[in-house]
Amino acid sequence: MANLSHPSEFVLLGFSSFGELQVLLYGPFLTLYLLAFMGNTVIIVMVIANTHLHTPMYFFLGNFSLLEILVTMTAVPRMLSDLLVTHKVISFTGCMVQFYFYFSLGSTSFLILSDVALDRFVAICHPLCYDILMSWAMCIRLAGAAWAAPFLVMVPTVISRAYLNYCHGNIINHFFCDNAPLLQLSCSDTSLLEFWDFMMALAFVLSSFLVTLISYGYIVTTVLRIPSASGRQKAFSTCGSHLILVFIGYSSTIFLYVRPGKAHFVEVNKTVALVTSVLTPFLSPFILTLRNETVKAVLRGQMQRLKGLHKAL
Repeated sequence: MANLSHPSEFVLLGFSSFGELQVLLYGPFLTLYLLAFMGNTVIIVMVIANTHLHTPMYFFLGNFSLLEILVTMTAVPRMLSDLLVTHKVISFTGCMVQFYFYFSLGSTSFLILSDVALDRFVAICHPLCYDILMSWAMCIRLAGAAWAAPFLVMVPTVISRAYLNYCHGNIINHFFCDNAPLLQLSCSDTSLLEFWDFMMALAFVLSSFLVTLISYGYIVTTVLRIPSASGRQKAFSTCGSHLILVFIGYSSTIFLYVRPGKAHFVEVNKTVALVTSVLTPFLSPFILTLRNETVKAVLRGQMQRLKGLHKAL
């Protein structure tokens, strides 16, 4: 323990390879970040304010939108500020804190997506038991477990990073404190840590993905048995938006983290990480609204009320 050492700060390379042109990235990235923040905030406000959305499914989707906001806040504001400065540094403690919250919140979002899938499975495949199986007490327990488990499991993970021996410099080839570039800086034996990371990815990402996949498998077979075309269309329109989010979120995350020996793909990881930290949070509000008839009806109602108030004034 006495021989272990770490730098007081890390240098985040970010998009330094673009040179002076990296300033041009600030506008598009800032626009995506603000739209993601506003879009997910609108979803949260709608879920809270509209009684028609006080259901288990929208309770989970509100949690998911909150997580999208928080995940982007852990990495994107720092990335934006670094685009405008030449000295891109983050303290060692700040790096560990960012690492902890980014991966804790990211893992929670996947568990919440699996909760959405379970809710739809019960609603479509076992509608008569829905009120009993998906009571508010059960929903709170599912959401609570989804929030608590990653934050607890990530404690030993971040502590292990804090006690690594960083003797290969302090330059992180990324725009945030991601796992792979941190391991590259260590001259300690990280094979056990990489195995632990792989197991955690299996536990949170792949397990929730399997739950989601199996749930929607049963949903599809059940929906295909519905005799009326309108009934099938309604069921598929409700689940379609969730499946799009599942595909975008899981595909990029599984590529990034659910594979051993990932420390050799930092440049590719940096590009794909933009999808999970910038593009997905930007797209999710539009997917939830444009593909969901209930949300669109609520939005239309709100717009009509605003027009009525405007005319009255």
